[in-house]
Amino acid sequence: MNKKTILFLLLALFLLLGAVRVSAQEKSYIAVRGSQLNNGVVILDIVKAGKAYQLECNQAEPTCTTLKDGKYQMVELPKNFGMYECKDVEIYPESVVTSDKDMKVGEYCLVEK
Repeated sequence: MNKKTILFLLLALFLLLGAVRVSAQEKSYIAVRGSQLNNGVVILDIVKAGKAYQLECNQAEPTCTTLKDGKYQMVELPKNFGMYECKDVEIYPESVVTSDKDMKVGEYCLVEK
């Protein structure tokens, strides 16, 4: 095979794997019920599908924000994807239709209570 064909096949494979990774994201709606700051860690109390969870992030990170009580959309990222070594999630306003990175309001570690 010539170099162009090999490069095309590698590019196609790369794009296909990227599409599979993006489709592995799980979206759900959450309700923030409270927040606190503890030794530089922002902790948000949330409810997802009737079950209590916490979102945690390091206050020094630019994607770590304290959210107001209310409803949001949560996208669970695939394993080993994101900045934290836990179940990493991104939070968007409730009204966002697609996970547009410009609309992201924060990135957190999801902890089951």
